[in-house]
Amino acid sequence: MSGGIPASALTEQDAAAELARLAREIAEADAAYYQNDAPTLTDAAYDALRQRNAEIEAQFPHLKREDSPSLKVGAEAGDGFAKARHGIPMLSLENAFADEDVADFAARIRRFLGLGEEAELAFTAEPKIDGLSLSLTYEKGKLVRAATRGDGQTGEDVTANARTLGDIPARLAGKDWPASIEIRGEIYMAKDDFAALNAREAAAGRKVFANPRNAAAGSLRQLDIEITRSRLLRFFAYAWGAVSEPFADTQSGAVQTLAEWGFVTNPMMVRVLTVEDILSIYREIEGQRAGLPYDIDGVVYKVDRLDWQQRLGFVSRAPRWAIAHKFPAEKATTTLLGIDIQVGRTGSLTPVARLEPVTVGGVVVSNATLHNEDEIARLGVKPGDVVEIQRAGDVIPQVLRVVKAGQGPAWDMPEVCPACGSAAVREIDEAGEVDVRRRCTGGLICPAQAVERLKHFVSRKALDIDGLGAKQIELFHDKGVLRAPQDIFRLRMNIEAAGLPPLEEWDGFGAASAKKLYAAIDARRKSEFARFLNGLGIRHVGQTTSSQFARGFLSWQAFWDAVERAAEGGPGSEGYLDLTGIDGIGDAAAKALIQFQAEPHNREMLDALLAEIEIEDETPAATDSPVAGKTVVFTGTLERMTRDEAKARAGALGAKVAGSVSAKTDILVAGPGAGSKLAKAESLGVRTMTEAEWLELIGDA
Repeated sequence: MSGGIPASALTEQDAAAELARLAREIAEADAAYYQNDAPTLTDAAYDALRQRNAEIEAQFPHLKREDSPSLKVGAEAGDGFAKARHGIPMLSLENAFADEDVADFAARIRRFLGLGEEAELAFTAEPKIDGLSLSLTYEKGKLVRAATRGDGQTGEDVTANARTLGDIPARLAGKDWPASIEIRGEIYMAKDDFAALNAREAAAGRKVFANPRNAAAGSLRQLDIEITRSRLLRFFAYAWGAVSEPFADTQSGAVQTLAEWGFVTNPMMVRVLTVEDILSIYREIEGQRAGLPYDIDGVVYKVDRLDWQQRLGFVSRAPRWAIAHKFPAEKATTTLLGIDIQVGRTGSLTPVARLEPVTVGGVVVSNATLHNEDEIARLGVKPGDVVEIQRAGDVIPQVLRVVKAGQGPAWDMPEVCPACGSAAVREIDEAGEVDVRRRCTGGLICPAQAVERLKHFVSRKALDIDGLGAKQIELFHDKGVLRAPQDIFRLRMNIEAAGLPPLEEWDGFGAASAKKLYAAIDARRKSEFARFLNGLGIRHVGQTTSSQFARGFLSWQAFWDAVERAAEGGPGSEGYLDLTGIDGIGDAAAKALIQFQAEPHNREMLDALLAEIEIEDETPAATDSPVAGKTVVFTGTLERMTRDEAKARAGALGAKVAGSVSAKTDILVAGPGAGSKLAKAESLGVRTMTEAEWLELIGDA
């Protein structure tokens, strides 16, 4: 089930299926938005998808996926620019959609910091600019690099383009600035400048931009910097990343300092002390929204004290100390022309509504997700109906309801796969529940699944083979020379064995491009642990979980030994406990690995692949701390910090945080009320210590 059904009313199976659908759609939206500057959904629809994902994860925390959108930000850097790694990740912000969400945010801050209601808790509030995030690195006051957000870790180096903007100083004013600092803000295009640009583009017979955000992103990311120079881009500074030394005590003070250094900062930013004041500012800014010279889509609140920001730290994709209060979503009505079926790499059949194109908030929408056949039945939707859709922009939007029924017959979900003709069935799980998804039973013989799995294997989050994209995968698959991942590394040999001309003689290839592709393939004969595991496309083992396994085991051999021991011994065995003992890893991932290992064709594929690839050991997150590489478990009540704060600190120091005690546990930190974990640790001879001893060990006493 999906859509308008409250998260609390979903079955566990429905929830898992919807989380999978949300992860896929949000990932597609991120790629469209961050890489292609061509969003397919509006911000509101995108936010609705993320909000729905958060609601279901809160209701079913044990179903949180390894590739959950709540663990990721942005998308990888594109191919047109050199890559630039950020000194500190450029994260996104969690969203608030209602007044209650803002109150909950403030309450969470107080709980995390242990602040009573009487303690002052100040925030800054400022408009959320709808533009393109940019990080500017200054060394000794001189601009040396400008980089887009990218996937949060690595962006695109757009330094030459950024130098053409009048709002970005080549040298910082004054002299009291850190020796090195990343200054961050938002590139945007004013509404009047956007209208003038589109008028020029239309007059020249070129395609116009959908909205100012797209125009700003497309203008900054031009390979010809003269095009960037010709377009009036602007920049608001509001944050910073890596910095060589502190330069302020508060957020508000820091932004004032940025202005003194020569940056344009938003004059609407204010400092507030209560939730009531925050909400008053929100309504005031919302009322001024239409009259502002630039687009905004909400208001951002940040804890003002920087020492508290440091204590609060970050969750996977966002800081704990900030939140974006978004403006309400927009909706539109249009006619549903037909329903198409998409087959995913796991065999799931997803119905997608083909719509009469409609413009919502400046974005043209022509497709919308229908999730699954139960959702179609709940909506009572069929071709010919007039439907209401949630505002679009970044991802496939959502059909909300039927406004007016058409005259056509009811639509039935096909019971055979449209890609291979195999039966498409709804599986029954161990609890006797029917899967909300209908899946193709063809497995690897299904071309849709095989091709999609191969696309995933070479994608940027996996092996990242340059020049081997979706079109090339489809071409090589159609020619019969690429059926499984190992074939990528045997491509030249497979082409020759098939009696086909050399690759350089194929349409679309030449000597240079063929040589470049083979070189790119050979460059990936050494693969990072996490990328390789993610590339295998095992259900419930996505990018985040792959990284957790890599950090936990460090070597592929140690990891796969644990999988084989888990497969042999089952749940409760030493191997199984080694897998699930890593903090954040649950039964779903462990069982998925066992199921993958149990399939003979998977073992054969893996053996063949490992004959072609060397998997590099993972480098520990930190190596110079006294707990780097140690497995740590926290139990009982911690008195000087919360459990979440303790785990975050340990992870930052290179420790492996586990949820249960085993013979491989190095340290148990036990507070008052410690029970069975402490007893087990003592029986196993695990080193135990108090919270005070732990803080002394890590240097925080």
